[in-house]
Amino acid sequence: MTRPLALVTGGAGFLGSQLCRYLLAQGFAVRSLDIAVPGGAEHPSIEYIRGDVRDAAVVAAAMRDVGYVVHAASAATHAPDDVIYSTAVMGTWKVLQAAARNRAARVVFLSSSAVYGSQEHHLMHEFDDLHGCGPHAESKIEAEYLCQGARLGGLCVSILRCADIIGPGRGGIFEQLFNLARRGHHFPMLGSGRHPCQVLDVEDVCDAIYRCLVMRAGVVNDTFNLASHDFATARDSFQAVLDRAGHGKRVISLPDVPATALLTLLESLGLGSLCPWRRAAAGVDNCLSVRHIDSKIDFRPRHSACAALVRQYTGFAAQYGRQLQQAPLVMFGQPPSYSTDRRVSQ
Repeated sequence: MTRPLALVTGGAGFLGSQLCRYLLAQGFAVRSLDIAVPGGAEHPSIEYIRGDVRDAAVVAAAMRDVGYVVHAASAATHAPDDVIYSTAVMGTWKVLQAAARNRAARVVFLSSSAVYGSQEHHLMHEFDDLHGCGPHAESKIEAEYLCQGARLGGLCVSILRCADIIGPGRGGIFEQLFNLARRGHHFPMLGSGRHPCQVLDVEDVCDAIYRCLVMRAGVVNDTFNLASHDFATARDSFQAVLDRAGHGKRVISLPDVPATALLTLLESLGLGSLCPWRRAAAGVDNCLSVRHIDSKIDFRPRHSACAALVRQYTGFAAQYGRQLQQAPLVMFGQPPSYSTDRRVSQ
């Protein structure tokens, strides 16, 4: 029997590379399209195409015989603004056009929780207004509008507004946390850290994407928040990683206003990078409602946010041959935790 062919744009990236292997294990034939080469060894059963999603000819060639599309290609947050916009907006338009011409059965677009920005109410629902701050969030909003237009044209498009994803090879603040924990240092955090931490394990993200590819079109032709159901504060979640490292170090809060001003100054001088939506949302007690995805496609992550962080740190530290403290992997009941079901007030 011929395997259904899935195209993953951004297939050489952190999420894309994990997803390609996941879909392959689920019975798909997989083709990757990315401007970069895979960070690790190429898988012999995955077809790799090197090219830009903004190039219509490249996208058309990559889309040949494809029935399922996961559009995960995205410019780095520190890339020039015009590259971020063109990759997210023009790239999404090219992918949607090619998918429609090829009569693809499904398209899954990886958006971001950044599209909500910082809002006065605490619980973000899929029907809330979008107030994303900065080129990354604003370009994702524009790309979502293109996806909604493609739906009107008959294309089945799932939009996943993802919280932060954690997994092997994840850089940014999580790599900084893991390195400091491994070396036995305290971890500085902007603000009090009492805001929710809804990070997702990459395996759970792959599972959600897979469901959108295989479930009935009438169910998945929708927009979903994708975030951890069970989570604690950012401070307590990061502290769990430091506890796992076993050096007795702590999360150290930095005053929100002066620290944000300093980061903004450093960024303007080209000496640092913290994308605007993260600056705007730092310390804000907002979280994503996950009732819609739970009720409609019966998706609940296997890993809590805290477990995902500790699990990934364990693998990170093991690469350096460091002896980890033999402690329980997850410390439920100790840190104060949130639940989106308990927090619904709207």
